[in-house]
Order: sequence, then C-alpha cells, then structure tokens
Amino acid sequence: MPEDDPDGTVLLTLPRELRSAFKDPMGPVETDAEILLADVDGPLVAVGDIVTYHLVRAGRDPDVALVDEQTKRERVEDDVRETVAVEPDVRVPNPAGTLTEELVVALRDALASEGPTTVFVDGEEDLAVLPAVLAAPVGGSVVYGQPDVGMVHVQVTAAGQAEIRDLIERMDGDTERFFDLF
Repeated sequence: MPEDDPDGTVLLTLPRELRSAFKDPMGPVETDAEILLADVDGPLVAVGDIVTYHLVRAGRDPDVALVDEQTKRERVEDDVRETVAVEPDVRVPNPAGTLTEELVVALRDALASEGPTTVFVDGEEDLAVLPAVLAAPVGGSVVYGQPDVGMVHVQVTAAGQAEIRDLIERMDGDTERFFDLF
C-alpha cells in the first residue's frame, strides 16, 4: 500500500513504464467548447476544472464533472473555481498517479444518478478518464484537457472501452477489484 494511502483505498497505480501511453490524446482535440458540444450525444463526463469551466460557459453542464481546483499543478483562478466547484456533491481522495475505490464508486454512482453531479477530487483527477470511459454508456462522451493543446473528446465505444480495459490490466494493483466495481 502506498505511503500516501494510509487507508488502503488505492486500487491501481500507474507504473512509470506505462506513462507514455497517456501522452497522445484518446480522441479528437478541440479548442472551442461549442464546436465540441455539437458532437456530444448522450451523457457527458468532464474530467478537469478547465474543461468543465469551458463546457459550462458554452451552456452545457456535464452530467458528471470531476474537479480538483488545480490546472497544471497550480490552483485554478477564482472564476473557474466558482463556476465548477461551488458546492461539490461528492468528495473523494485520489492521490496523483492512482485510482482509488472512492473515485471509481463516486463516478459510477454519479452516472447512474438523476441530474448533474460534481465530484471534488482531493489529490488528482487525471486518471479518472479511464473509469469514466468504462462507466459511461456506449454513445456517451468523456472530455478531458490536454495541457496547452485543448479539450479531448472521447466518444465512448465498445472498442474504446476494450482499449481502456487493456490499459487498466497493465496498471499495478487490484485490477480484479477495479473491474468488479462496474
């Protein structure tokens, strides 16, 4: 169990040799939220404060927003924070480079609930893209930020979910427990 996870809630850890698998965007990149939203049909999951901010400003509250009040390891500006994390519905721990059980369960439950849900992540939400693609229904969308590039739109497909499963199986930790949560 990692020393920054005293309660043993971390399910998976990203090994150093797998980090390069996350450098390339998992879908098309867009800088205009309105253009991106034109291709969204179905549930929408936003991973990151800046992405969530741009989607909300374009008139679409994500069904699930995962935020941590950080961008590029710096605190987000007040107007971003006030727009995306005013009153989170759920708070979960998730140390950098990991996926915790709390984060996965909160994401899964938020997608199954009525109305938009904000999940505030104490730590880092970057890897939440993986369980988001698995938890979202085929036809849904997951949008995350590619720093200094734009917003990545992952259209959820069965093939894309299979690719994510392959990545998860290469991570360190309890993959069996992770998959049992879905």
